[in-house]
Amino acid sequence: MFIRAYLRASTVDQDANRARKALEDFVSSHGQQIAKSYIENESGASLQRPKLFELLDDAKPGDVLLVEQVDRLSRLTESDWQQLRATIKAKEVRVVALDLPTSHQFMQTTTAAADAFTSRMLAAINDMLLDMLAAVARKDYEDRRRRQSEGISKAKEKGAYKGRGIDKDKHSRIMALVGKGTGIRETARLLEVSTSTVLRAIEKAKANA
Repeated sequence: MFIRAYLRASTVDQDANRARKALEDFVSSHGQQIAKSYIENESGASLQRPKLFELLDDAKPGDVLLVEQVDRLSRLTESDWQQLRATIKAKEVRVVALDLPTSHQFMQTTTAAADAFTSRMLAAINDMLLDMLAAVARKDYEDRRRRQSEGISKAKEKGAYKGRGIDKDKHSRIMALVGKGTGIRETARLLEVSTSTVLRAIEKAKANA
């Protein structure tokens, strides 16, 4: 069984490796080990996640895509989630999430023929719950964005909103690489930041030019 762990955090300031031990302990409890880990700092609300699609490109039929929670895999809109789900199904990859008990059956190496019906039923239930948790994750994302927007609006009304602080040192290192002709993705990889952070630095530099 080839288990590919996917660890994601929304920003470079968050630790995408935070869940590594929980995943390792879970896999060990099933007598398995993680074969390869894919780590990135990108929003779960975006399909622009190079490491996730690198995982799917590498995956072979029957491989396990392991995540701590379904929201690490998706905070996507319905259409984007269905697009990702179609890719996962086409690759015949089995999603296992620690917060989705029905998916834990995929950690078993063999299934007795007598349990074939039960296995199919559990797989169908698992697919339904996976879709449901993905929808819940998206709603949570939208609710947090709405509350954040409302908080910013109130702060602006009071004249107290200053916006997000800028890491000037990080931006200067980004622009130094970009100035040498380094591409956006390569800059992000070299500095271990998200591509969105690189784009924000470029936009900020243009605005100040």
